[in-house]
Amino acid sequence: MKHRNSHLLVGYWSRLRRGRDVPDQTDIDPRAVKRMLSYVFIIDAADPTRPVYRLAGTSVCERYGAELRGTNFFAHWEAQSRGALSLLLKQALATRQPLCLSSVAATADCAMVEIETVLAPIGFGEGAPTRFVGLMQITSDPSQLIGRPIAFERLVGSQIVREDEPLSTYDPPPPPPPPSIRPSLRSHPRAPHLRLVVSREKGATLHSEMDQSMMRLIEALDMMTAPPPALIRLR
Repeated sequence: MKHRNSHLLVGYWSRLRRGRDVPDQTDIDPRAVKRMLSYVFIIDAADPTRPVYRLAGTSVCERYGAELRGTNFFAHWEAQSRGALSLLLKQALATRQPLCLSSVAATADCAMVEIETVLAPIGFGEGAPTRFVGLMQITSDPSQLIGRPIAFERLVGSQIVREDEPLSTYDPPPPPPPPSIRPSLRSHPRAPHLRLVVSREKGATLHSEMDQSMMRLIEALDMMTAPPPALIRLR
């Protein structure tokens, strides 16, 4: 895994287990992952050939340009990747271990980004686990997606995550340069070192609304347990 948030999600998932093979969906507290909550999602993989989003954070929906709840997780993946992903989902559910996916995504006009997606199996009621809590993170320049949703995604790598895996060194891309300082600020006699600071008030509001939205979605999920899939035999 490259992204620090991927390790944070796997660590949180591991703590929630408390001696069990996997945690239950009801154990997840949105406040515990609030800093990355907009990139968190849950999929139902009772049918690994057609996993469905149960809920998705606002940033994930923005990346794909649509509300994702109730849609097919494979909708934006190429056909060859879908077959491989279906087998990987089965393996992760059978081994009760998180799965890390590396992919390349492109917009309709061929702007490209690299994505790391972590899927950690969770239970939903009794029986074998059939769901995943996931996290999507862009590991290249995210500015390629400004105003352009992802139209196509291709799997380029995968691994079953072990909890003792060391944290790899990953530095996120630098933020865009700040806007130019206005002459009136720069020439102020009492503030020679003033810098223009972009207000974060709007961002804080979005996070607050997003946290409440995600909690409402989790509370609103139906509590009907899907029949567990047959476990595969690993070679």
